[in-house]
Amino acid sequence: QLQLVESGGGLVQPGGSLRLSCAISGFTLDYYGIGWFRQAPGKEREGVSCITNSGGGTKYADSVKGRFTISRDNAKNTVYLQMNSLKPEDTAVYYCAAHPFIATTLCLMTDKYPYWGQGTQVTVSS
Repeated sequence: QLQLVESGGGLVQPGGSLRLSCAISGFTLDYYGIGWFRQAPGKEREGVSCITNSGGGTKYADSVKGRFTISRDNAKNTVYLQMNSLKPEDTAVYYCAAHPFIATTLCLMTDKYPYWGQGTQVTVSS
């Protein structure tokens, strides 16, 4: 079965950085596009960033563009989300999700992903 496990969350001060990791098992990562999503208390889950199976296409939410970078290492079956210049509004549970051969134009849509991790908490506070 396909499994995704997030790690790297924690407490960080505003302006700080964190790198989240999403480890996939059960299937080779080379066949899957990966999205990062987040859900803050009282808010709907939103797309943050996504990357195609080949790594050639990426997309970012306007709120994180220029601060977050998504990347993948298919040999390690791992996708990363480097988060810089963190703001309190970035506080949320962050989830990674997988979809086979997802197109860049659709990869921030929550309902396109059949496989999800359990999430990792990111808290940005002074």
